[in-house]
Amino acid sequence: MMEYFHWLYPNMVVPTWIDLFIFIGIIILGWILQHYLLKYLIKRIAQFFEKKSKLVTARIIEHISREVRHGIFTGIVFFALAFLFEVTLFSNVFVKSFFYSLMVFYVFKGIYDVLTYYANHPETFYLNEKKLPFLTPFSLRIIKSFLALIAVAIIASLWHFNLNGFLTGIGLTGVALAFGIRDTSSHIFGSLSMGLDKPFQVGDFIATEDHKIEGTIQDINLRSTLISTADKGIVYVPNAYLLNKPIYNLSKREKRKIEFHLYLSIENSEEMIRNICEEVNKQILLHPNISKEDLILVYIDEIHADYYRMLVSFFVPTNNLHQKYTVHQDIIFVVKQIIDEANMKLVDPNAFKLSGLKKD
Repeated sequence: MMEYFHWLYPNMVVPTWIDLFIFIGIIILGWILQHYLLKYLIKRIAQFFEKKSKLVTARIIEHISREVRHGIFTGIVFFALAFLFEVTLFSNVFVKSFFYSLMVFYVFKGIYDVLTYYANHPETFYLNEKKLPFLTPFSLRIIKSFLALIAVAIIASLWHFNLNGFLTGIGLTGVALAFGIRDTSSHIFGSLSMGLDKPFQVGDFIATEDHKIEGTIQDINLRSTLISTADKGIVYVPNAYLLNKPIYNLSKREKRKIEFHLYLSIENSEEMIRNICEEVNKQILLHPNISKEDLILVYIDEIHADYYRMLVSFFVPTNNLHQKYTVHQDIIFVVKQIIDEANMKLVDPNAFKLSGLKKD
């Protein structure tokens, strides 16, 4: 061991037993300070920011705490070694590069841990008082990948590694692999496109145009998106598939459309039917939870041999299903009351269809 240190530092002084005990004492004291005192101080600082409702700042401090303490303890170890051998450790290029590589690793590892925490939790990363979503779990995973590459590049430059030749080899290898993993690359590029366009985020309820997929977004990965559906459970959908399909983000709707039909007997007079349409339209306008700015339609839109079809259509300014169906229910009861008071006859169109089939 001593011969190795002599090779690194020819001018080093052979330590005495007193120097060795002081060295061990510095290491033990440094470990106690970083493991107990510094850890306690960082925890108190995080609690202070948490009380000030700076939750993101508090979480960042908590998750970089470990790497900060490791970095300080590493500095204490190098200081103790310099004291033990009475040399300047950084006079050796190898040791200097090793120390700075450790510091770079601790810095990027701390940031990486913070991003991992937010990527593994569905909560949104908020950076301002308006609580606007800033980063999604998918975006955080992309940033983590870039951070790892940057850290490797910085450490490689500290050791004077030839990055140009390495990157050229990576580029040629990437071109060769691209032909073999076209499907996978299309999914990855699909995820990048979704990350830029942000058509949806974790927690949104979406549906494809053909309604083959309908559910809540659970997670967005590089290759696939996890969707929780009512009938199929968790579905792993390739990103390229979602990219090439019209997607309805139902969570972003600010209003819901309510539309239903009534089937009035052909025996009802035209005047009665017109009066009914006007009265229903009036009652819809009087409801406090119906949008007055959107179209309200109450008309006869079809005529058949035995009945008229009456269209009732309006909008509710909410995306809440419970509120939507509450309004829907109110209007149905009002319409039923209006029809009963006018002694109108309702018919079942399916009954006429079945009777027609029997005659055939």
